[in-house]
Amino acid sequence: MTTHPTYDQLIALPAYVEQPVPMPFEDINGHLNVRHYVGIASEGLDESLVEVGIPQMWPLTHQQACFTAEHHVTYINELQTGDTMSARVRLLGRSERAAHALIYLLDETEKEVACVVEEIFLHIDLKTRRTAPWPADVAEKMDARIAEHDALPFAADTSGSLALR
Repeated sequence: MTTHPTYDQLIALPAYVEQPVPMPFEDINGHLNVRHYVGIASEGLDESLVEVGIPQMWPLTHQQACFTAEHHVTYINELQTGDTMSARVRLLGRSERAAHALIYLLDETEKEVACVVEEIFLHIDLKTRRTAPWPADVAEKMDARIAEHDALPFAADTSGSLALR
């Protein structure tokens, strides 16, 4: 069984996309609709990648992009309309053309982990629309971030269904 880190452990990581759950994101059950969890996690990952040299305008400025290859989503606690949520990102590893991350969506109102999105994403050269090796400067910064995250005092338990190839 996968044991996810606690809210108190995860708040050591930087917060991204911190915002209240808006009413239009609510479903008939009165909580965040399933389709928004992945979108919010994706935005959090995008914000975090700026720090490793991947600006949000990368496709326009450098003709490079990150494309998602796979997701695994685990729902732990519901996020309700009005709750403040944030994304916390842990980079797990990278290969020549891909990277593996865990994105934790936290309920800042209830102080609990709401969801874990595990993702494999690819570096894409938009001129060819194919995978390409990470630029050297980005690879170096990603490696440093991965080492930093490896040193965190809690396990990075994954689903076991995703891996770098």
